[in-house]
Amino acid sequence: MAPVPRSLRALLLAPLLLTLIGCDQATKDLAQRELLGQGPSIFLGGLFKLVYVENPGAFLGLGNSLGPQLRFWLFVVGVGVALVAGLLTLLLRKELSWGGLVVGALIVAGGFGNLIDRIANEGRVVDFMQLGLGSLRTGIFNVADVLLMLGVALMAWPFRKAQETAGPSPAP
Repeated sequence: MAPVPRSLRALLLAPLLLTLIGCDQATKDLAQRELLGQGPSIFLGGLFKLVYVENPGAFLGLGNSLGPQLRFWLFVVGVGVALVAGLLTLLLRKELSWGGLVVGALIVAGGFGNLIDRIANEGRVVDFMQLGLGSLRTGIFNVADVLLMLGVALMAWPFRKAQETAGPSPAP
């Protein structure tokens, strides 16, 4: 399949990013209005739970214990620079596949969704979903986290397929 022409990338990325980020922000707004101050809402026998938390750390609370100044520089400035670099790469890279465009858009949209939260909520991200069975549970996450994880999983997929095709490594 032919790569995505540079001339089309901004036209494709703008509505895709706006839609993905918009969905993330809309669900966070809904979570703030409906879940803040409430106990958890449990569905499917506890498999899915809605519970409002504000996370000052990164994915699954990583970095919660860092001081506010360091979190700002890492999670706002550092992530912001990385996201701008990622967006510029999507727009300016010499060749970019359609799959690469979608994967990049998922990652950039997820990152910007959480960055918007950090800027608007004094460094905190709104999280509100949790999956699990009994005591085995995920961390509490949001739509932006789902976008990021889906993008990373899709990015890793070709490497997995290549390993399956190559077969097992020879014994040393």
